[in-house]
Amino acid sequence: MALRETLGRLWQAAAGIDWGETGLAALWALVKIAGVVFLARLLTGFASRLIDRLAEREGRHHRFLGDERRFRTIGGIIKGVVRYAVYFFAGVTILSMLGIDTSSILVGAGVVGLAVGFGAQNLVRDVISGFFILFEDQFAVGDYIAAAGVDGIVEEMSLRTTRLRAFAGDLHIIPNGIIDKVTNYSRGAMRVLFEVEVAYEEETSKVIEHVQEILDRFAAESEVVVEGPRVLGVSQLGASGVSIMVWAKVKPMEQWAVERELKLRIKESFDRAGIEIPYPRRVYIYGGNLKDENPPPAPFGASAPGDAGRDAGGGDRGEDR
Repeated sequence: MALRETLGRLWQAAAGIDWGETGLAALWALVKIAGVVFLARLLTGFASRLIDRLAEREGRHHRFLGDERRFRTIGGIIKGVVRYAVYFFAGVTILSMLGIDTSSILVGAGVVGLAVGFGAQNLVRDVISGFFILFEDQFAVGDYIAAAGVDGIVEEMSLRTTRLRAFAGDLHIIPNGIIDKVTNYSRGAMRVLFEVEVAYEEETSKVIEHVQEILDRFAAESEVVVEGPRVLGVSQLGASGVSIMVWAKVKPMEQWAVERELKLRIKESFDRAGIEIPYPRRVYIYGGNLKDENPPPAPFGASAPGDAGRDAGGGDRGEDR
């Protein structure tokens, strides 16, 4: 009731005002301007929803562009172009409603735009490079790439700039004109390749079979493996051990996680099976006997290996006199 009474009073107050022809014309102009703004916002919202719906349909069927991420990238650029175009024409329409000659503004804008185009060569280069990046589908939103000396996930892309989000959280904004080389880590299966080193004292063929059993169990459990993993064989005969190479193909952006998981499983399995991974040690020779620099600790209550000999000879044992 309070709202209805308030609206009624406002209507009575407006009806009691003597607007005159000038006031009514001004009011009608404000109504038309508000209508133009409303239509502009309505049109941009409709275009945005239409593009999102097409992107959703493309993600299900992949019929038009073949990749949902590419469609989302182009969709974001189309949204920006539509928004700027609609607002520009809405502004021109509002100015014409206010009685301002817009033809001179359009001609002036064309001349100024031509002058700016000659002066802003870097801007033109960025836009042209961005167009060819989209046309050639070099990368899309969501891809992990390396470009212009930095790497990260493509967070946003326009015709002028590309925004990369690094793993540390840094946001790199790169003009498209300086992107002369792109490395895309998100297209196709990615390779996992690393070496496992075992001591020369171990039987290499049995170690290879043991590692392959670990890899087979991982392949049966994992959903990101495309091919493999498998042992390629002995890759190197090093100074302290034999290197065995492991290879696999996995889904994009999963190669680092798979490599870490495989190394962890191999290390834990080697510990349980007693397979030795070589590490640097020093061995000293005393009177023809080998002595490890880091011997295992003696049991509780027992003397160290060298203490018995010293006690028997009395060399290091103190005596009360």
